[in-house]
Amino acid sequence: MRRSLLVVLVTLLGLTACAGGVRPPADLRILVPNLPGSGYDVTARVAAEAAGEAGLYPDLEVFNLPGGGGNVGLQRMGLEAGNPGLLMLMGLGVLGGQHSADSPTTLADTTPVARLLSEPGIIVVRREAPYRSMSALVEAWRDSPSATSVGGGSAVGGPDHVATMLIAQEIGIAPPEVDYRQYDGGGDLLTAVLRGEVAFGVSGISEYPPQVWSGQLRVLAVSGAEPTPGVDAPTLRECGIDVVFTNWRGIVAPPGLTAAETEALRGLVEALRDSAPWRNALERYGWTDAYLPGDEFGDFIAAETDRLDDLLTELDLATVP
Repeated sequence: MRRSLLVVLVTLLGLTACAGGVRPPADLRILVPNLPGSGYDVTARVAAEAAGEAGLYPDLEVFNLPGGGGNVGLQRMGLEAGNPGLLMLMGLGVLGGQHSADSPTTLADTTPVARLLSEPGIIVVRREAPYRSMSALVEAWRDSPSATSVGGGSAVGGPDHVATMLIAQEIGIAPPEVDYRQYDGGGDLLTAVLRGEVAFGVSGISEYPPQVWSGQLRVLAVSGAEPTPGVDAPTLRECGIDVVFTNWRGIVAPPGLTAAETEALRGLVEALRDSAPWRNALERYGWTDAYLPGDEFGDFIAAETDRLDDLLTELDLATVP
């Protein structure tokens, strides 16, 4: 009984300190808009664990609501208008999902909380694949784009799709000719790659560490500007492909929150960002701190929406379903 009381007191003090005297609700949850094993899922669960370790919010619940490249989760946020007890882990993939669907709720309708991180992508093949290098894959892909299928865990306009099309364009393959197969997050994509359903996959660097370390997956290249520590693979530029691409992830809340409710949620995430457990997680997963608070994050989402529309038009993919 005494221990339980101590936990409650520590939690209340931590939440008060991190939110300027306004506490988030006691039943706060994080919605992940795709399947377990995805980059969103990993990030949400790591964030929840770090919040507990830092004494900010113990037992923060994470649940999955997959579908539509993140669009099902986004529509749930619209239905939860006015609910301060819900957050959604999101990123460029959800932007792509809303681009591909006629959605009554868009990210512009949500309450921006914070951008958290950025990470490079990886180009992976299964252990049995014949491609021992990025140049070998590029040669096969150029020879037969339709027979060299690529899988991604995001919809049209999402990070895996955009990175794939930028690479294709750079090596001389017209993006509309690419056989891109969409999976609902990294978990589904992993299964497809390991089964040989696609020739290669494009994903986030933090999604498959166990499979890479065990040798089930081979990383042919990373999409960042610099090599990634702990990943034995060159950058795309080092492979002669002039593409640099990084994904980002952040947190939004439902629309219709009061100023005090918004302040509490933003304060909690800011305290998480400043905590030692979160800083350790960034290093462990190869993520880069890309924190952008509140309204600045909202402005960023608006700018990214415009940039994505322009990019898909440039790649001749604006009308791809």
